[in-house]
Order: sequence, then structure tokens, then C-alpha cells
Amino acid sequence: MLAASAIEIIGGTPLIALDRIYTGPGRIIAKAEFLLPGGSVKDRAAKAILLAAREDGRLKPGMPVVEMTSGNMGAGLAVACAALGHPLVVTMSAGNSPARAKMLEGLGAEVVLIAQVDGSPGQVTGSDVNAAAQAACAIARARDGFYVDQFNAAEGIAAHETTTGPEILAQFGGPVDGWVAAVGTGCTFVGVAKALKRANPGTVCAAVEPLNARPLAGEPVLDARHKLQGIGYGTVPPHWDPSLMDMSVGISDDEAEEWRRTLAHREGLYVGYSAAANVCAAAKLLASGRLTADAVVATVLCDTGLKY
Repeated sequence: MLAASAIEIIGGTPLIALDRIYTGPGRIIAKAEFLLPGGSVKDRAAKAILLAAREDGRLKPGMPVVEMTSGNMGAGLAVACAALGHPLVVTMSAGNSPARAKMLEGLGAEVVLIAQVDGSPGQVTGSDVNAAAQAACAIARARDGFYVDQFNAAEGIAAHETTTGPEILAQFGGPVDGWVAAVGTGCTFVGVAKALKRANPGTVCAAVEPLNARPLAGEPVLDARHKLQGIGYGTVPPHWDPSLMDMSVGISDDEAEEWRRTLAHREGLYVGYSAAANVCAAAKLLASGRLTADAVVATVLCDTGLKY
């Protein structure tokens, strides 16, 4: 394959069996989304949203693109904007890791850091995200730019329903017994769940939430601060479809730290905290007795650990 631009190599990531860190019962398989050019699963949604906006005229040639990001969507947009010829401005909570801002700037994006409201460095809350989103809206208006609004962009869900989910089915060779994914915008979880449940209605789909911030599980948010950047903002995302969630799994910061270290040392996969939380949750689902002893659970390695 000879790709004409970086946007054409978004998708088609390998499916990896995590047999070194999980030996049963059952098996964990994971999509290596950290290998995408922007370093995360968000590349898929970024590509889909921008191409759709260009197609229907919302995004005109050379028009600035503006978005709030925790880092991953911004990187995906930066890759797509470079390929499509659009300047990019992103707002980001100052609580997100400096490595994310550095990567975005390296990709040519203008990064505007927004002071935290009630979070702390490395721990971004829903209020912090809202402040960054409000700033992005203001910049988009002032510069006559296209505001991506990832939390309300249905194209992100469609991207995973038509690419990530079918890729898992094709690469594994058939339906899987379980699907596990952390929820930020909810696009990855919802889109893939639709595709997997279409192939096998019995696929158990588990949403991953920070242990003390589990609104999807119907629990009160005890602490909106946690290390799982990009997910668990203490609110239910706008496009959430509760009918697709069979259960919620809470993961602590300590569990994510341990699984992140183990994935690196024993699998050679240096990924972020949400990816580690996904694998931890997949192991919990398989150990719960809800699935058969030979069940296979799919998940996603959301992003590279180089952004932390």
C-alpha cells in the first residue's frame, strides 16, 4: 500500500492477544490504536468528523479548525488538518500532561492552555473540560472557524461502527464474547458495541469508569479527580446509549498504574492509563463468572504512553 497522506493510514490497526499478562480463564485481545499516526484511537473520529464537514460544506478549504481536547483528539485533528490543509487551534486544560501539549505543538497546532477550575495537575475534572470547551467555542466564533465539538459529533460513533468494530470481527475471525472500553465521549464504546452486538447479540459490553466517578453505573460521583485522562468526566456523554451497556467496571488509579507497568514490562506495549484500565477491566469481566471459561473479550489500547 502506498498512502497519499497520513489521513489514509488511519485505521487497520493490529489485533493483539495479551496472553503474557493474562493466562485465563478466557482470553483478552486488544486493538493497538496507539499505533495510529496521532498516537491514539481518537484519530478515527477526527478523520471522520473533518471529512464529513468538508463533504457537507461546514468546513471550507483553508478554514481554521478549533476544538477542546485532553490531547488525543487534538493530535488526531492535527494529523488530519496537516493532510487536508487546515490550521488547527486547540484548547486544553492546564491539568493535562505537558507531553500532550508538546506533541500538538510539534504537529503544528496552536495550543491554548486553560486554567483548571477544580482539578489538579494530572487530574482533570468535568468542570475543567467545560472551561476548555467554552474557550474553544469563543475562539471558533472569533476566528470564523469550524468547531469540532467532539462530544456532540455523531460521526465519531459511525467511524467506530463502520471501521473499528468490523476490523475486530474480521481480524479475530468471528464474533467475540465481550467488549470492554473506557468512556470519554463514548464514541469508541458505542460504535464498536453496535457492530459487535449486530454480529452477536449476546456479546457482553462493559463500560470502564474511574472507580470514584461512575455516573454510567448510576452511582454518585465521589471524586472527579483521577489519573485516567480523557475519560470519566463525571457526566453521561450526550450520545450515550445505555441499551448497549451490559455492565460498568470501576478501575482505581492504582490498578491502572499496575496494569500499565505490566503491559510495558511483559507485553512490550507502552500505553496510557485508560488503555491499562481497559485491560484490567477485561480481566475482571473474564474472572467474574459472567462468561464461559473459554470466552474471548476484546478491548482497545487507546493511546501511547509517550503522551504522559
